[in-house]
Amino acid sequence: MQNPFTTTFSKAPEYTYIATDEISEILENLSYDRPSESVYKITGVRGSGKTVILAKLEAELRERKNWIVCDLNPNRDLLHQLAAILHKEGYGENDTKSKNLNISANVLGTGGSIGFGTETENPYFDIGVELDAMIQAAAKDSRKIFVGIDEVSKTAAMIEFAAELGKWVRADFPVYLVCTGLYENIQEVSNVKNLTFFRRATTIKTGPLNTVRMTEMYKNVLSIDTEEAKAMALCTKGYAFAFQQLGVLYFKRKPSEKLPDVLPALQTELFAYSYEKIWEELTENERLFLHLLKEQKEYKREELLKLMGDRQGSYSVYRDRLIKKGIINVRQGYISLALPYFTEYIKEYWYSN
Repeated sequence: MQNPFTTTFSKAPEYTYIATDEISEILENLSYDRPSESVYKITGVRGSGKTVILAKLEAELRERKNWIVCDLNPNRDLLHQLAAILHKEGYGENDTKSKNLNISANVLGTGGSIGFGTETENPYFDIGVELDAMIQAAAKDSRKIFVGIDEVSKTAAMIEFAAELGKWVRADFPVYLVCTGLYENIQEVSNVKNLTFFRRATTIKTGPLNTVRMTEMYKNVLSIDTEEAKAMALCTKGYAFAFQQLGVLYFKRKPSEKLPDVLPALQTELFAYSYEKIWEELTENERLFLHLLKEQKEYKREELLKLMGDRQGSYSVYRDRLIKKGIINVRQGYISLALPYFTEYIKEYWYSN
């Protein structure tokens, strides 16, 4: 039997996907004739399922005939990609304004490049104006346009696209964006001057997977009892990558091995394929703050302030930042690390980094 779990980042699990409330919330809004929200920003720690949420949204909307789903590559010209997709859908082809729009084979997926003629041919060509016409043509056919961008960052292409999107939002055009990214990358884009609408757009932080749903998935897929399945779910702390990785390891275990026998391998995989990158992306002060959390399961605010000594004036800044990054949890005045075995990673690698 093929292993039903997957540890490939950004790949949506075919058999072991755990439904999340974030997807239901976005789909419900987009199902209305005039959705109240036009932009969603999905943030979260690496491996928490941001890309899977986006992939599931795109898959669902592709099943609905009135939607045009545009999955854009953030490393290429976003406006040109969108124009190519709308052109392929049949919009703009018969518009006289579009005669100089040369959507060539590369953009449509078969090689070549995109071009718009020379200034001599049409010195007044503007991609924004061209897209306005395409979007309005789609709107006349009662079509809505969903744009998905995975792992956004502050690039010239993203800023240019966001500026055009702001214009479309103001004009009430049926264009809707869902983008994913690390908290700090989303913030950099949000803080760009004149992108106030993007800063105020709904931000959804990926949370831990539901323990009951994880338990049932482990129980049914691995044919184990509820007690063992629940123990597995609790080991992951709801971290999506850990959930899949533990499933892979348990599926491949020897008949004589139990859960405790595979946990060391889970820890090693988390360290190598997730935590190393997460740790590298933290600032030195954020690492210092996390280092204070390594000895206990939870800490009270007063305990941490005491440990911080003369740095306690920065407590709220680093606490809030690490919460938004999805690395720590706050519960009724207690603070703890959100990721499974992250304490062990800090203890083992703090001094070597």
